[in-house]
Order: sequence, then C-alpha cells, then structure tokens
Amino acid sequence: MPSRKFADGEVVRGRWPGSSLYYEVEILSHDSTSQLYTVKYKDGTELELKENDIKPLTSFRQRKGGSTSSSPSRRRGSRSRSRSRSPGRPPKSARRSASASHQANIKEARREVEVKLTPLILKPFGNSISRYNGEPEHTERNDIPHKNTQVGKCSLSSCSYISTQYSLRPRREEVKLKEIDSKEEKFIAKELAVRTFEVTPIRAKDLEFGGVPGVFLIMFGLPVFLFLLLLMCKQKDPSLLNFPPPLPALYELWETRVFGVYLLWFLIQVLFYLLPIGKVVEGTPLIDGRRLKYRLNGFYAFILTSAVIGTSLFQGVEFHYVYSHFLQFALGATVFCVVLSVYLYMRSLKAPRNDLSPASSGNAVYDFFIGRELNPRIGTFDLKYFCELRPGLIGWVVINLVMLLAEMKIQDRAIPSLAMILVNSFQLLYVVDALWNEEALLTTMDIIHDGFGFMLAFGDLVWVPFIYSFQAFYLVSHPNEVSWPMASLIIVLKLCGYVIFRGANSQKIDPKLARKFKTVHTSTGKHLLVSGWWGFVRHPNYLGDLIMALAWSLPCGFNHILPYFYVIYFTMLLVHREARDEYHCKKKYGVAWEKYCQRVPYRIFPYIY
Repeated sequence: MPSRKFADGEVVRGRWPGSSLYYEVEILSHDSTSQLYTVKYKDGTELELKENDIKPLTSFRQRKGGSTSSSPSRRRGSRSRSRSRSPGRPPKSARRSASASHQANIKEARREVEVKLTPLILKPFGNSISRYNGEPEHTERNDIPHKNTQVGKCSLSSCSYISTQYSLRPRREEVKLKEIDSKEEKFIAKELAVRTFEVTPIRAKDLEFGGVPGVFLIMFGLPVFLFLLLLMCKQKDPSLLNFPPPLPALYELWETRVFGVYLLWFLIQVLFYLLPIGKVVEGTPLIDGRRLKYRLNGFYAFILTSAVIGTSLFQGVEFHYVYSHFLQFALGATVFCVVLSVYLYMRSLKAPRNDLSPASSGNAVYDFFIGRELNPRIGTFDLKYFCELRPGLIGWVVINLVMLLAEMKIQDRAIPSLAMILVNSFQLLYVVDALWNEEALLTTMDIIHDGFGFMLAFGDLVWVPFIYSFQAFYLVSHPNEVSWPMASLIIVLKLCGYVIFRGANSQKIDPKLARKFKTVHTSTGKHLLVSGWWGFVRHPNYLGDLIMALAWSLPCGFNHILPYFYVIYFTMLLVHREARDEYHCKKKYGVAWEKYCQRVPYRIFPYIY
C-alpha cells in the first residue's frame, strides 16, 4: 500500500482541475483505495485531487527582480556599439539575443502570474436563472464558466501581482501577450466547463438506492408490489389485515390485444410530440458545451389527446374496457418498459463518454437501473424527455376519466360522485400545471443528472399512470359520500398546497420575482433564496406537493388506509430525494450551503423536519 505524502489538515497548493493554476488548499482526507485527496479551497469548494496535482507551499517562491520590459538596447550584452551602426542600434546578433531573452522573461512572468490568478467564476449562461435553492432537479440550468475580468486582483493572501509591472513593454509585444492571455483564459474557461459537467465513475460506497443489491430488489419488487396493490384494491374489503390475493396466472394477465392498444397509445403521443408546434428552447450545457434543443408542445399534445378522447366518446367507444382489463394494461406497460430499458442499455454501450450520465457507475446492474446514457435520442426525438410527461402523465388523466365512467356504470349513477369529481379535478389541475410549465422539466434532476434506464422508464410509463390514479380506481368499487362542508375544507387544503407549490416554483424560476428576495451568494455565481417561500423551508415545493397529495386521498374517506398509500409513498420519496439534493448541494456549494442551512433550518416540514 503506497504511503500518503500529505497529512490531514496540512495547507498545501492544489492545482485547479483543467488548468495550470495552483491555490492554497487544506487537506481534509485521503482515500487509500483510489489514492485521491479530498481538499478544500478557500471559497469552500471541495474537490478530489491526485497526489501529482498537489505541491508543498515551499515549492512556490516569490520571484524578485528588475523590470523585464526594458529596451533591448539597454541590456548589458548590448553596451558595445559598432562605429558603422546607429548609436541606438545594437548588433544584429545582440538584437536576436536580447529578443530571445525578452521572450523568455515574458514567459517567466506569465508563469508567475498564472500561480497568482483567482479561480474563474462560474456565471449563468444567457437567459439562465441565477437563483437557486438546493434542488438539482429544478434549478441547475445553463451554467458555463465566465472568466474573471479583474486579472490583476487576487483573493488569495499570497498574491502580490502588480498590474503595471509590464507597462514599459513595447506596444507590439504587449498586444501579442494580451492576445495569448485572452486565448489561454478562454481555454481554461472551456476546461472548467468540461470539469463542471465531467462524467466520473461513482465509487461503490456512493451508490444510491442501496447499491447493486438495492436496485436489484427494486426492479423485481416494484412490479410485484404494483399488482398486489391493484388486486387488494379490487377486493370487497381492501383491508391490510386481509391476506393479499394471489397473482393471477400469466395467461390471465397477458392479452396481445391489450398490448397492441397500449402501443397505439404510445405511438399517438409520439406523433403529437413530433408535430412542429410550440416554441423550441435549449437545455443545460452538456460536457462538450452543446445545448440540446427541446420543443415545448406538451400542452398542445394534451389538447389534441382530449379532442381524440372526446371524439371517441361521441362515436360510442367503450372505455369500460380499460377498467375491466386494468391489470392487463399494467402488465403490458411493464413489459414495454423492460424492453425499452434493455434497448436503452444496449445502445448506451456504444455511446461516447461525454454522453453518459453523471450517475452511471460502471456496474451493469446498477447502470441498467439508473440509466447509463444521459440523453438518448433518435435523431431529434429525445426518449427521456418524451417519456417524462407524455404517455404516463397524460395517460393518468385518461385513466381517471375511465374510472369516473366506470363508477357511473357499476354504481348505476346518473352523475359521478362528489368524491370522484374532486379527485379528477385536483389531479387534472396538477397535470395541466405540469404541462403548461413544461420548460421547468429541463432543470430537474431527472433530466440533468440521472440517465434514462429502468428507474425512470418504469416510473414514467407504469408507476405514474397506474399508482397515481389509485384514488379514482379505489372509488369505483368503494364509494364514499362526501358532504359539501367536508368537500369545501378539502378544496381549501388543495388550494393551499397549490399556492405553496406554484408560488415556490415561480419565485425560483422567474428572475423578476427572484430579485425581490434576500439571497446567499455562492462561489458558482448562483444565489440561494433565503426569503419568501424558500426562507420558510428549504423545499417548499415539496411541502406543497405533499399537501396536495393529502387532498387527493381525503375524498376516499377513512374506512381503509389503502387510498392513503400514495401520500405515504410520496412522503418517503420526497424525503429521500431531499437527502439526495442535500448531498449534491453541500458538495457543490460548500460554505455557502452551510450558511443557507443556518438561515433556513427546516428541510420540508416547518418545526418538524
């Protein structure tokens, strides 16, 4: 085992990744396996460096000397003058020697300056949002490095560069050196952009979801758990104390016709996605600096889908077929999800390294689950972006409508129950809001961090439409009469949750609103909101989401806990996601994030968590 060269707590010089600049850093820890040092810069940034990128302080000494810009004719080697030449002109060989010496001095001076420059500041790109509050899944958008325009200033205590040091340099050489410096700064900025979004293998101890064993259990456990929930919900007495019903035989669950209907639904949404309607926007910068383009037409796709459904109802299409074959549709969607996940993993094996997800680990099982390729595309068709909102989210609304019609038929009602109307209305508002604010999806953790694998495919195409519609599915077989006073209280609760949810997202996304609030500045150029909803808790949008989820379940009554499964599951999901956010933000923002946490101590639930 190689011995370590630097001790914990030692102050040394660390090379800024992607450049030749060295700065004072403190050694925090050393990983004996990877032989990497975790160091902390003065601005709070923590990075892992190789031993070769770390130098002792004693290896950097200040250079002292006279001006390097004096005229070549005044150097010692040019004192002797030829009688046949002008008194001001040195011999030709002396001029060459002086010029070469002068160029060497320029290079030496530039190396000295390089050691003393401050790290480049990351600044938001173009029309990006400069306010940020800890959620990679909602706010990390369009960052590229921006060079420090005050080159002659330095935040490090050891800096002593004087901007007028080269004021005597000949004008031609001065201009040339400025051009060289400008090119070098642009190169370093590009290198830092690459470093910001660099894909590095994740160590085994940093794998999420319990690592390889955890994701293996999730991939097999979630589909089984989904079918158990649906079977329990169809029981006459869906109590958790009752023994779960056995899964039907495979021949009872699989129907080719059902799978064909599901494929038809998927292809219709693909067609709507490819229509040249809606504005085109750019996503966050990739490793190579590219910014993918996305067409925002999800709301138009929803309107077109509504027109198709309305026309089908007018033509007498029997939508009760979906309810009576609900388990078969769930199995068909699961099979499609598995096939899609296999395709995604196989194509990722040929993907360039720059196209891989930061969450990929190199382990086949884990990468199959978390996704290996960040933005898999077929031409301009972005598979992950399409699946995030289209088939599953719009399908959720269609399934709710199917359950409303099934309730009227099975319970012999002329109009739907008030409970069913509340559930459909609440969840319809949620979906419409998501599609109307489709651009916000481009800054979510799903888009900018996680690859597209089984996790997102199953979540988007199976879990969302078949679990999020669970309250409506429950009310078909277990009606619950809601009084108008109770309904009014539930509506108020829903509106409170929506106001918090939408208000928090608006404060974060809209620059005009964000300027009105207090912020904590970070070393990346972003600002963390510490007032408004973001000064109330660190994730007010999560709080609003959970309040709305509770309002969806209350119309189902209190006879069974089963319709409240969504609230329980969603709470666990958001707490886990908040922990992921906390880890990434602490690592990225360092001291600024600690200051933010001191200002806003509660994570999701005020005075509780």
